[in-house]
Amino acid sequence: MPDNLKHIEIQDKEVFDRFFREDPPQISELTFTNLFMWSHRYHPHWVEREGCLLIILKPDGTAPFGLQPVGAGDKNKALEFLCRELEENSPEVKICRVFEEFVKKYVDPDRYSSVLDKKNSDYVYSTQDLIQLSGRRYHRKKNHLNRFLKNYRFVYRKLDMDLVVSFLDMQERWCRIKNCVEDPGLLSEDYAIYVALTHFKELGYQGGAIEIDSRIEAFSLGESLSPDTAVIHIEKANPYIMGLYSAINQLFCSNAWSGMEYINREQDLGIEGLRKAKESYHPHHMVNKYTILKK
Repeated sequence: MPDNLKHIEIQDKEVFDRFFREDPPQISELTFTNLFMWSHRYHPHWVEREGCLLIILKPDGTAPFGLQPVGAGDKNKALEFLCRELEENSPEVKICRVFEEFVKKYVDPDRYSSVLDKKNSDYVYSTQDLIQLSGRRYHRKKNHLNRFLKNYRFVYRKLDMDLVVSFLDMQERWCRIKNCVEDPGLLSEDYAIYVALTHFKELGYQGGAIEIDSRIEAFSLGESLSPDTAVIHIEKANPYIMGLYSAINQLFCSNAWSGMEYINREQDLGIEGLRKAKESYHPHHMVNKYTILKK
């Protein structure tokens, strides 16, 4: 990468957080935790230009691409600079996961083409819907939750430094069940979770867990995305315990995020099973993302 771009490091969090406070993101990718925990896969590089934060990702085996400029500065000039940086590294200038509102405000259709990226668009839910599970459309989810509550004695635990090892143990057991070593995607996610948990103190996100018989059997990790929205980065549960996924979803939202209006549960990645699972919770709206290509 060019010398003026810096690879993301844990000490960069303050800079990223400052830009995200100035210009609260809507897309799930734009948190420092998300970028840092996946840095082994996407290799984020960044630079400040025109009062904006510019981020270029360089995934293994594929061409680099940019994320939309973030900040209170001149986004039009920042976008131009970002494109020039990409031209030095790739035969195709591509900005990915771009929020729909950014496209409308800053992307000139005479210079760029915009393509809806449905598989990376985020599912956003009413927090109270996920907590209350009221009405006919949530009848099945409420039944799953009630079955769990009836059949298991449990303790809800908030993540702290003393629980990090227990969360890691739970993730290791989950990976054995799911045979992560045979699935590159799950193996990459496993390492991302390891990075997030081992840097819990520095990253400052929130975590919640369900403990049964003194063992963590489910956990979830999330953080504030904007003043009215939290984003859930990770959710894991023992698949052999009926209703446990419904329980950790509901309990994490009620204990950690009841003051937020919305919960962003990220994208479905074009995976049919994941799409059905996310649709089953009846999103309030989608955050549509686009891929921007320079003509």
